[in-house]
Amino acid sequence: MSQAPLVQPVYKRPPLIARTIRAIRRYWPLYLMIVPGLIFFLVYKYAPFYGLQIAFKKFSVRKGIAESPWYNPWYYWFARFWKSSTSWQIVSNTLILSLSKLLVGMVPPLLFALAINECAFKRYARVIQTVSYLPHFLSWIIVFGIATTMLNEGSGVINRMIKSFGGTPIPFLTSNKYARGVLVGTDLWHSIGWSSIVYLAAIMGIDTSMYEAATIDGCGRFRQIWYITLPNLGRIFVVLLITKVGNILDGGFNQVYVFMNDRIRPTTEIIDTWVYTQGIGKMQYELATAVGLMKSVISAIMVLGTNALARKWDSALW
Repeated sequence: MSQAPLVQPVYKRPPLIARTIRAIRRYWPLYLMIVPGLIFFLVYKYAPFYGLQIAFKKFSVRKGIAESPWYNPWYYWFARFWKSSTSWQIVSNTLILSLSKLLVGMVPPLLFALAINECAFKRYARVIQTVSYLPHFLSWIIVFGIATTMLNEGSGVINRMIKSFGGTPIPFLTSNKYARGVLVGTDLWHSIGWSSIVYLAAIMGIDTSMYEAATIDGCGRFRQIWYITLPNLGRIFVVLLITKVGNILDGGFNQVYVFMNDRIRPTTEIIDTWVYTQGIGKMQYELATAVGLMKSVISAIMVLGTNALARKWDSALW
């Protein structure tokens, strides 16, 4: 007598809410650690969204945000910015500075991380690595003081050396010709050590058996770097590129605000410093909010676009 085939019971996955409650009960210490971060983002990142409506209103401090009347047309403050005589200069300054920092600041940290990793004297490499981190913890006020000591036209160390050889002092900090180069150079010095940490961590995570197999096959160190290390760092490079693309319209407010003076303002005034001057200095809150909102929306679109391109090219490149 033949037996009826056994019917496997159909597994029904519990609903999302039930799975979430179960996960929270099981891993509640980990979720508890997330709470301070969530509170920070809710208070300082999402709660200020309420004030974005100032960009579409005729704001009055006495009436407050809610009671201030809406402006007609709604795009008045956006149009006012683009019609101003300095709008295109400010935007171009921001793009030039940010793209220069992006192009100059992406490859040197990678090369520095490779040099640290390949150094045969590990104790010496650790000392160099630690020293390279220190500028990251210095405020831009201190960095400006160091730059003044080195680049000041009258008493700077570099200009003293130039004068000792019979040359003419160069106004690095007060000339529109050199101001952007100084900003890009000091930014690289300030961030190269810290930026290399991610690459060093990624290098440490590469499977050592790949290097052992390459050594057996007769590959030298340079070939191992080219065919093993760099391909494994490709995705990390793209992730860092995406994060930097999102900051292209920032330009580095803290650095520019500290280094900027009236002589170099035409080439160093960026969107953020202009918004600060208009919003805080001249109390034009609507205009400053409108420009800040526009900048944030464009930055978000650039990040999403770069991320989409990275996903599309991921399979083709690696």
